[in-house]
Amino acid sequence: MIEPAEYFRHQFEGIAGQLPGAGLEWLAASRREAIEQFAGQGYPSPRLEDWKYTRLAPITKQPFQNTLSGAADSAVAIPDHLRVAGTWQMVFVDGHYREDLSRPPGNTGGIRIQSLERMLNDSPQRLHTLIEQGPEIHRHGFNALNTAFAGDGAVIELDPGESLDQPLQLLFFSRPAGPRQEPPMLHPRVLVSLAANSHLRLIETHGGQGPGVYLNNCATVSRLETGARLDHYKLQCEAGAAFHISSLDVHQGPDSYFVSHSASLGAAISRHEINIALDGPGAECLLNGLYLGKDRQYVDYHTRIDHLKPHCTSTEDYKGVLGDRAQGVFNGRVYVHPHAQKTDARQSNRNLLLSPTAEVDTKPQLEIYADDVKCAHGATTGQLDEQMVFYLRSRGIAEGSARALLTYGFARDSVDRIDVQSLREAVATALLDGMPVSEDLRSMMT
Repeated sequence: MIEPAEYFRHQFEGIAGQLPGAGLEWLAASRREAIEQFAGQGYPSPRLEDWKYTRLAPITKQPFQNTLSGAADSAVAIPDHLRVAGTWQMVFVDGHYREDLSRPPGNTGGIRIQSLERMLNDSPQRLHTLIEQGPEIHRHGFNALNTAFAGDGAVIELDPGESLDQPLQLLFFSRPAGPRQEPPMLHPRVLVSLAANSHLRLIETHGGQGPGVYLNNCATVSRLETGARLDHYKLQCEAGAAFHISSLDVHQGPDSYFVSHSASLGAAISRHEINIALDGPGAECLLNGLYLGKDRQYVDYHTRIDHLKPHCTSTEDYKGVLGDRAQGVFNGRVYVHPHAQKTDARQSNRNLLLSPTAEVDTKPQLEIYADDVKCAHGATTGQLDEQMVFYLRSRGIAEGSARALLTYGFARDSVDRIDVQSLREAVATALLDGMPVSEDLRSMMT
């Protein structure tokens, strides 16, 4: 049994001087503060309300290794199904940017996109300003480890009125360690800064291969100024034995618009945190999520939307499909602050259990401290309608295909909301791959 506090502090002492930007005093101080925070609190405890149901024991027992960027490996091959057609692409292998595998957009005066490591070398002061302007994300030990060890990722800046002609895909591809090596722990960081009336479509894809264990501990921080719009798409399809812990923090100014489409399909254990601050009149956010679990997978979504100013709107709709002995968690909190009058907040979580041993814990919450608001929330958990199964079987469809067809129909509504066609098709294909349907039904359903 490892003692995480001393274990990771020892690792940090060994590589801190070699991390990108190690010579920057402000960054070194931030990293030191983060590792000391982790040393003081360790991994999140189930005694904390937000981590009450999160199954962390398989993670906390692992002796993960944080490593520096290695030499470029020309032999690595990114699976075709992870690349989204019709997009600009930045590819990260084992947490580090690979320019040779990428197709990034060219930087202009108003659009600046580069790897975090390169920006630490080329424009550290501008990076310092971006980090200071962003929200604080040291909520728990995983966030602290990301700050302490992060050495690469992406930095995206759009000036007023700018937009990218195609979606930008950030593809994070991870591999387990070799024989007799400790499993790797990766800490990519993404920073997004959108000035007034700018627009970005950003796709995060997290995938991996191999039978071994690794932990992808990623963080995305975004700031939207007046009238800016960010369409954020996330596809999590990590390897079967992998762990995925992520946080997405968004700070919105007046009349800004944020859309999140999230699909969680892989990993043995995955947890997704989404934290939105509606900090300007007229700000609006829409969260759309789909999570699937089979075998003994565990998938957890925690969302928090803070209505800080009046006349803001938020909408959440998450669906879960769980079979075998899988376990799902949805915890969604909408917090309406005292001066956030004219708030309009709606939240929904619907779950479909495909076996008697599947389990879901759902907890939608509203905390309202203003009196002129429209707020609603709800959650449902159920099984397939046996009458509908019987109806399809009476039309000559095998029972397995009938159940798959109904399950697919339940989930497809979330998929159809993804407005990037190539990504929508990729998620739909991944959804079908786990279902026992005949080829004729497969072609009909797509």
